[in-house]
Amino acid sequence: MTQTTLLQYEAPWPVHALDWCKSTAPGHQSRPRSAFRLGIASFSEDYRNRIAIVGLQDERVLVEDDYTDYPDFVTLVEANHGYPATNLQWQPASASGFSWTGKAPAAELLATTGDALRVWEYFGDAPAASSAYVGRQPTGAGHRLTLKTALQSKVQSQSTGPPLTSFSWNEKAPSLVVTSSIDTTCTVWNIDTSTAITQLIAHDREVYDVAWLPGSTDIFVSVGADGSLRAFDLRTVRPQPQHHRVYLHHRLLRIAFNPADSNYMSTFHMDGQDVQILDMRSPGQPVIELRGHRAQDRPTLATAGDDCQVLLWDLATYTQTATSPRTANSRLNSPRPDVKKRVVTDPIMAYSASSEVTNLAWSPQIPGMTMNTGHSTAPGEWLAIASGKSIKALKV
Repeated sequence: MTQTTLLQYEAPWPVHALDWCKSTAPGHQSRPRSAFRLGIASFSEDYRNRIAIVGLQDERVLVEDDYTDYPDFVTLVEANHGYPATNLQWQPASASGFSWTGKAPAAELLATTGDALRVWEYFGDAPAASSAYVGRQPTGAGHRLTLKTALQSKVQSQSTGPPLTSFSWNEKAPSLVVTSSIDTTCTVWNIDTSTAITQLIAHDREVYDVAWLPGSTDIFVSVGADGSLRAFDLRTVRPQPQHHRVYLHHRLLRIAFNPADSNYMSTFHMDGQDVQILDMRSPGQPVIELRGHRAQDRPTLATAGDDCQVLLWDLATYTQTATSPRTANSRLNSPRPDVKKRVVTDPIMAYSASSEVTNLAWSPQIPGMTMNTGHSTAPGEWLAIASGKSIKALKV
């Protein structure tokens, strides 16, 4: 029987932030459907925004045609968020064995940014209550999403801090989260103790995005409206950590590392159509430029834009990543690139959405599963795409 390669969900509101759950739910190792969970957040220009957890209604939608009359995903639980969430992330997979103060063993954490850094506790179904709920929207029984803490940088004479544009959750030390803000600062938080470890002026203008260097608890990179990319090392003398800056002359919106080889990171301009790949060892100019979108906006990189296109790029040929595993302390498994920039114009795969693509999220590697009916699925990764109120999950 043909396996499903496209799953769909229709939200009651326009979706912006989303993230694929990083691991199977506690106590649900025998129910692989718990790996098919997404955290999503609405975007509306008011104080009535929502966040929600959506999950696969039943494993059989992956292989059986009899379930085409029912939604692939259903809403498990939702909560009020107030202002729109600028970013949403599930806890890193490494957090499952982490000791959290006051966190129940069965709980999973999510975090969002907006007017504050909010950490949420999510409780899913108990294993005994994990029967299929085909064709109906769950009432929320057995699922709870509660606010654990809200952290914001207080500004003198103001009741709230400046808006936060994004954040990055540290995989090696899951208690560490770094946030970026329109007030030019980045703040490193310990969410276990609800305290700010350090706050620094990161850019000359608004900071739009931030990312920890994979495998590091000390180094993070930020991009912003001043057109610069800056790397900070928290191990240097306080109060201003050492940082290196690279100016690309246009407002930079996003920054993301290659999780398989942290030498490489990608970014793009607010008004540009291209994606720049930079090398941390020589970041003065892009080493690869991806040109495929007609509108602005592992070794496979996914990009999306206002042209309603999602493009997948295979960068292995260009970055020459070594096949041996990279340790957290070694970032020398790929050679330094040639000085000359390479322009890549041919993606390996393209998907056309019905409207502008606002966000996307990779799943972790999801193992194959065998069901009671005898049907089985192959392992693989899925790419979730947000476009208007619709979410499409594509098997890659």
